[in-house]
Amino acid sequence: MEENKFDYEPSTDGGAYDDEQGADVRKSIRGYRVVILLLAVILAGLSALYFNLNRQQQHDYELLKIDRDSIQSNLGALITEYDNLKYTNDTIAANLEKANAMMEQLKRERRWNYAKIKEYQKEVGTLRAVMKNYLRQIDSLNHLNKKLIDENVSYRKEISSANLRADVAEERANELQNKVQLGAVLRARDIALTPLNARGKVVSRVKTASTLRADFTVSANDLASAGSRTIYLRLTSPDGYLLSTESVPTFSFNGESLGYSASREIDYQNEDTDVSIYYNGSGFVKGDYKVELFCDDALLGSYTATLK
Repeated sequence: MEENKFDYEPSTDGGAYDDEQGADVRKSIRGYRVVILLLAVILAGLSALYFNLNRQQQHDYELLKIDRDSIQSNLGALITEYDNLKYTNDTIAANLEKANAMMEQLKRERRWNYAKIKEYQKEVGTLRAVMKNYLRQIDSLNHLNKKLIDENVSYRKEISSANLRADVAEERANELQNKVQLGAVLRARDIALTPLNARGKVVSRVKTASTLRADFTVSANDLASAGSRTIYLRLTSPDGYLLSTESVPTFSFNGESLGYSASREIDYQNEDTDVSIYYNGSGFVKGDYKVELFCDDALLGSYTATLK
């Protein structure tokens, strides 16, 4: 067999080229390994960062929930305090309505962030400040009201004491007035009854008399008012009948009308005044005759005379 003239025989230059290609391949592989390693490191870093971010977001969300619950709790307490204020006040009613509306908004809120938390906290703080101001005012009014009540009780005691003193003073004044009025009443003393005949002479037997004369003295009294007075004489016979004329004239005494036997007008000047009143009649019988004298709606005096 003949040798093939065209058989390949490795040359020294071709071997060097193959070595260079192998070195390049090995370098590429190492580069790929480095890139893959870097990518793995980056991926691990990104995974860790994502985990940390997710955990931070979860932590922040939990904090936001805590803040939200705290706001709801504070707002609920604030609503209760506003509702407990038993005062009719438009401003308090408006703040209570605002707090209730905020509570409803808190319950419907789905997207939370720190800006909203701060806004709600600010609103609750404002309502709380208004509440404290009202409570201070109410406390001040309660203290003032208690002071006024105490003063009123004190004044009532003073007024009651003053009224009591006034009542006592009025009672004493009335007593004095009554005493003055009683003291101002005219009094008759030395009352006597004398039978007279037709000529005006005193007789010893009453059956012969045609006139009965009542004599008396009106006592001096500085408390009584001076001036004209009418004195009424009532004579009651032994058989108990009023001696009077057929017409039986009357006068007023304590709101009643009384018949009288005779009357006499005098001019009284606060000094002893002697008076005589005459009753003309007939058919007198012996016995006890009652003599009564009246003036100024008062009894001046009375006397029982025994005539024979």
